[in-house]
Amino acid sequence: MRDTPEYLFANRWTPPCCLEGLRETAKHVFKTLRSSGVRYWLEGGSLLGAARNGDIVPWDYDVDVGIYEDDVRKCEFLRDSIDQPVITQDGFVWEKASEGDFYRVQFSQSNHLHVDIFPFFSKDGVMTKRLWFKTHRQDVEFPEHYLRPMSTIAFVGYEASAPNNIREFLELKFGEGVIENPQYPNPKLVSFPNTSSN
Repeated sequence: MRDTPEYLFANRWTPPCCLEGLRETAKHVFKTLRSSGVRYWLEGGSLLGAARNGDIVPWDYDVDVGIYEDDVRKCEFLRDSIDQPVITQDGFVWEKASEGDFYRVQFSQSNHLHVDIFPFFSKDGVMTKRLWFKTHRQDVEFPEHYLRPMSTIAFVGYEASAPNNIREFLELKFGEGVIENPQYPNPKLVSFPNTSSN
């Protein structure tokens, strides 16, 4: 999977209508997980966007959420989507991702803007998972203490669950100064405007 969307090469960001669809999908997922008693938190670039400005990073095309693997069975849509996609009354599509051991919630059957839900489990106090994307620098294990207790952060007009000590968590995953210094997913291919990144 390529990490740099084609539109970045044309000096464009995610269209506003797509970002709005992502916001609605994210709020649906947060409300569903919370009401099901699933412990979830913002992950990766989504947490980074929340820390920067309370919203999706303007060039992103998905929202990333971590959950405790043990909680999958608590959520009817996650549980039922293991075998086949589930379409909610609102038209959102919950499914097991074809790329591996995680879940995806799409805006609709025809619009595939989505939230990725990654199940993590604790192994000797370290949060790990069964699928890793080698091209995602932020896709690393982390100490479970970041989730005990969890905090919240404003994101897409919702108070979403987040790790505690958000800055430290993000710098563990992305590197020091990541909140103040935006970069595109692969700065060697496309540099962020007005920077001199590698």
